[in-house]
Order: sequence, then C-alpha cells, then structure tokens
Amino acid sequence: MPDFLTEKMNGMINLRKIEPSDLPFLYQWENDATSWAEGDTHNPLSQQDLRDYIASTTGDIFRDGQLRLIIEKKPTANSQEPTATLGCIDLFDLDPRNRKAALGMYITPEHRHRGFAAEALRQIEQYAFSFLHLRLLYAVIAISNISCSNLFRKAGYTPSSPLTGWTIESDAVIWIKQTP
Repeated sequence: MPDFLTEKMNGMINLRKIEPSDLPFLYQWENDATSWAEGDTHNPLSQQDLRDYIASTTGDIFRDGQLRLIIEKKPTANSQEPTATLGCIDLFDLDPRNRKAALGMYITPEHRHRGFAAEALRQIEQYAFSFLHLRLLYAVIAISNISCSNLFRKAGYTPSSPLTGWTIESDAVIWIKQTP
C-alpha cells in the first residue's frame, strides 16, 4: 500500500504485501479445511502452488485482478515483542469498469474477536475507496457465520441478495458497502 495511506492508519495493525517469508502461514491457512466451507476452496494447496502465487503476484490489483495483503499486529510502544502475523485480507473479482471488488478475510483462530478484523476491514476500505477509487465492496458470507455477519453489519455493510443453496453447508448473503 502507498506510504501516505499507511501513515494515516495509526491503529493496532498494518496491512502489507505478501512476501516469500509468508509461505508457512499461507500454507497453514489455505489448508485449514475447517474454513473451506466459508469460501470456494475445495482442495489443499501445495507449497509449490503457493510459492508460484507469491512469485507471480505483482501487488497491482489492476494487473492481477486481485490483491492479498497480510495483516500484522504492530508492536506496542516501548515493547520488545516482534510483529505478529494475524491473517490476510483479499480484494478479488475486480471489476474496473463498474469500480467494484469482492472482499475476503482470514484471521487466525487465536486472534479472532479482538478487533483485528474490524480494523483490517476499515483499512482495506480506506485503500479501496480513497486510493483505488472503487465505489462498491461486497462479501459473500454464509448465513451460519454469525460473527462475520455482525462484523460487516457494524462496519456499515448492508445485506443484499440471499444466495439459497450457495454451498452444500449453508445459504449465504451478499453484504454490500458503497462509497460514502
């Protein structure tokens, strides 16, 4: 993300581009079968698959059609603790003509319900709306995922289209937020 945007975001996290050192985290997250029902994943990924992805992504959403950023917890002032990797957030299904994109997010189980997802969502929105000039963000959320639905509701998203039979496990809802 551009430095001028990062400087405005003085919260408890940073969003940054994927690096080769993120391979162990991505391998663990992408192969967590318990979260596959929430998305469109239906098979494990190899480390080589992920190495190829890391090597090929430019970090330019307009070139790649997607952008994955790592969510890191900032160390507190005067702290010796290292930066902690909390998860990732994605913009994907970019539609440049209509200036919209889908959102996806993964927070590690040990870091959930601590405000990190809400802040990551705020930061990616600021980037998407202010810098990329997108006009609409949306997320497809399983009806059974109450905590995620609550997160998006509190962030000002509106439930839109119900998706009956979206996955074998659950119906889903499209949550939408337009440029303020």
